[in-house]
Amino acid sequence: MNLPNKITIFRVIMIPVFLILMLSPGIPYGKYFALAVFIIACTTDFIDGYLARKYNLVTNFGKFMDPLADKLLVSSALICFVQFQTVPAWVVIVIIAREFIISGFRLVASDNGLVIAASYWGKFKTAAQMIMCILFILDSNLPLFNILEQIFLWLAFGLTVISLLDYLYKNRYILLDGTK
Repeated sequence: MNLPNKITIFRVIMIPVFLILMLSPGIPYGKYFALAVFIIACTTDFIDGYLARKYNLVTNFGKFMDPLADKLLVSSALICFVQFQTVPAWVVIVIIAREFIISGFRLVASDNGLVIAASYWGKFKTAAQMIMCILFILDSNLPLFNILEQIFLWLAFGLTVISLLDYLYKNRYILLDGTK
């Protein structure tokens, strides 16, 4: 297993740590430790992709697992935000539904020997979602942060819908006959 794939697995392992810190009220400064873990996990997303491309270490495992790790990380944070009532549940449902749809497409493609990597829209969506999550974890009461939270919430939501439509259109052949 190459280094970028190990980094991706590390990101997945960080998710339960993030959740424990985020959801355990008895941990002093837990929210700030959760923020640090989330930022480290987000950073590993960029590092593993950079290393895979730079050193030609792109693998089918990485193409599949890297976006899945991102989905798990962001979805975990979003579900926490629903519990804290900081993000509307319907927004989280739409975002997570998009992830299930894309994962389903990838499974169908995989069954037919195809691997579909993330698109640029998907990468922009992931970056917007990660920034949004960081802002909501910070949960500052400063007016500027409240505005930024809302901007990134709706930007992430919009990019989620756009990237879904783009993905469905570009990969419509999978729905039709499962092959290219």
